[in-house]
Amino acid sequence: MSRFVIRNGKIYDPANNVHGDVRDIFVDNGKIVDAMDMDGVEVVDADGMIVAPGNVEIHSHIAGPKLTIGRLLRPEDHIRDVVKSEYPLRSGVGFSIPTTFITAYRYLTLGYTTLMEAAVPPLEARHTLDELEDMPVVDKGMYILMGNNNILFSLLKEKEYDMARDFVGWLLKATGGYAIKVVNPGGTDSWKWGKIFNSLRDETVWGIRPIDVLKLLVESVEYFHLPHPVHLHTYNLGSPGSYNAALDTIHALGDYSLHLTHLQYYCYGGDSWSTFRSEAEEVAAELRDHPKITADMGQVLFEDTTTMTADTPWQYKLHMLTGNRWVSTDVEVEAGSGIVPYRYKRSSIVNAVQWATGLELALMLSPWQIFLTTDSPNGGPFFMYPEVIRWLTSEDARQDVISSLPSSFKRRTILGDIHRELSLEEIIVMMSSGPAKALGLKNRGHLGIGADADIAIYKERGSVADTLSRVHMLFKSGELVVDDGKIVSGELVGKLFVVDTGVDDEVLGDKVARMFDEFYSVSFSNYRVEDVYLRNREVVCCG
Repeated sequence: MSRFVIRNGKIYDPANNVHGDVRDIFVDNGKIVDAMDMDGVEVVDADGMIVAPGNVEIHSHIAGPKLTIGRLLRPEDHIRDVVKSEYPLRSGVGFSIPTTFITAYRYLTLGYTTLMEAAVPPLEARHTLDELEDMPVVDKGMYILMGNNNILFSLLKEKEYDMARDFVGWLLKATGGYAIKVVNPGGTDSWKWGKIFNSLRDETVWGIRPIDVLKLLVESVEYFHLPHPVHLHTYNLGSPGSYNAALDTIHALGDYSLHLTHLQYYCYGGDSWSTFRSEAEEVAAELRDHPKITADMGQVLFEDTTTMTADTPWQYKLHMLTGNRWVSTDVEVEAGSGIVPYRYKRSSIVNAVQWATGLELALMLSPWQIFLTTDSPNGGPFFMYPEVIRWLTSEDARQDVISSLPSSFKRRTILGDIHRELSLEEIIVMMSSGPAKALGLKNRGHLGIGADADIAIYKERGSVADTLSRVHMLFKSGELVVDDGKIVSGELVGKLFVVDTGVDDEVLGDKVARMFDEFYSVSFSNYRVEDVYLRNREVVCCG
């Protein structure tokens, strides 16, 4: 269907101020156009249906070695969900950590056309790129971890700021990355040396402060004109009092563009697990005063899932708190990781507060500032987004859950007093238009002239959650990939989004090459990802 027109649908295109108007959308050669010669053009009748831009996933763990390790750790997760092959699709397994094809299929049936892998150590880029390529149809990109890189730390310690900045640009280009990711800056590396701290200003074992690392990275974003700001997982994840880390981070970096990921994990008050409570209201108020900062929810679901993060200190703490098995891996001198199975329970007051905190944030902020995620699989699997949508759009649905939670819940949260119900259009912003804008993907998240023809059509099914729970038709670059709720094309090869910072090997000089000899088992000359791993790439303009 290279040339077609969608007619009679109710168009929701928030980026272009179109709010349910009935109008035509013309598609020619994978792009949305103003008009075209109608001779021989196929007509798609969307009478009574919702037409919206394809969804954009800003933060999910979908590919790379951590997923592979998680699958090895949890064979019971495979058994729970076995998907048999049905032509033209492939089989697969996995509930919280599905295999590559199943990941893509589940996203497609929710109307997603673009996915971003949230955390990749540079040295593991090849593995991650292989798995991303194994996901059919969808476009994708990846964020490169830099908050605990020993070469970067060494350059900062020596006050080689220009070279440190160039090294940041080189890492992005050398790995085929899209954005800079930071997890517990300095904290993960210091934990390896037996030092735990919860501050942006305490010195690491390198004698440098996390805030210095962050400022270099946010300034590097500006220097290279990267399309997406630093994607930050700050310190003190998930613990009582973590909201202080959120406020501290916002105050320290509020003059920069920034994305705070899985924000609800940084909105907890109390000084112990027994006094654990939500402080979402205070953090939301601070964010409203800092419009250059965006966030995603990291919503918790009452489910059995698999937690995984490069925040090794937190994962060790979770392992000790629960007694659940865990795996911790290191990638030479670049990052850390931990994987721990976890079940969120309604009977747990801590889990109940976590569930409420993400919803409170989303209901108190603009949908252009906070986006729908579960930090999949950490808060729960992404394919359960319709349940999150149900809570966001229905106060009755929230109250039904609240009635089943521990009696102290209402003293520790304000969710029961929030009466706002998000609209269909606001959810479309949270799932598509907002993330695309935050990512700097100018041809995504809208249905304006020149946009890529990534178009989702939904049948109205009563509630917003039911409507958006399964896409009726989905076009990817103008090709029909889902029809009548079923995937009809699993062979389309999606794009890989990368950035080009212009920093090649020779820019760094001999000093960084010598550091590779000192810190790595891989030589500088063998480090860069080869072009064969970057098939079908699309360079997103910097600036």
